[in-house]
Amino acid sequence: MSYEVTITDVLARPTAVVAAATTWQEFPTLWKQLLDEVWECLRAGGIHRGCRNIMFYRDNVPHVEVGVELRQPCPLTGRVVASTLPAGQVAMTVHRGSYGGLGAAHEAVIDSCAAAGRRLTGSRWEVYGPHNDDPAQVWTEVYWLLA
Repeated sequence: MSYEVTITDVLARPTAVVAAATTWQEFPTLWKQLLDEVWECLRAGGIHRGCRNIMFYRDNVPHVEVGVELRQPCPLTGRVVASTLPAGQVAMTVHRGSYGGLGAAHEAVIDSCAAAGRRLTGSRWEVYGPHNDDPAQVWTEVYWLLA
C-alpha cells in the first residue's frame, strides 16, 4: 500500500482512557481489555456510540493510553480517566484495510520524516474509523508528534 504522509498542526482532543505501562509483547492481548473498560464506563454514563477509539503511545516502553475521543461529558469511573491527544505539529497518514497492516503506515511516517530531516518525539497515536466487518472498509489515522 502507498501512503501519503502530510505535515499538519492539530489541536488537543479530549479523551477517556485507561493508561498502562506494558511491553510490546503483552500489548496485543492487553489493549482489548483496556478498551472494554472504557466502553463499559461510557455505556454506564449513557454513551453508546459516536466516540472514535484511540490508542496513544507516549513512548517506546510503551506507556499507552487506550480509549476513545470523548465528544461529550460523561462521568468517568474506575481506572477510566480524562486525558488528551496532544496538540502540535504532526506527521500523519491514513491506513486503509486490516489492522494487521498498521505497522506499514507507521513505517511510512517514520521514513518520510527521516527523508525530510524532521525529528519525531516518539509520541504517536492511532484514531480508528467506525467498525466494519469488511477489512476493505476499515481506515485508521496514524499520527506522530514532531519535535
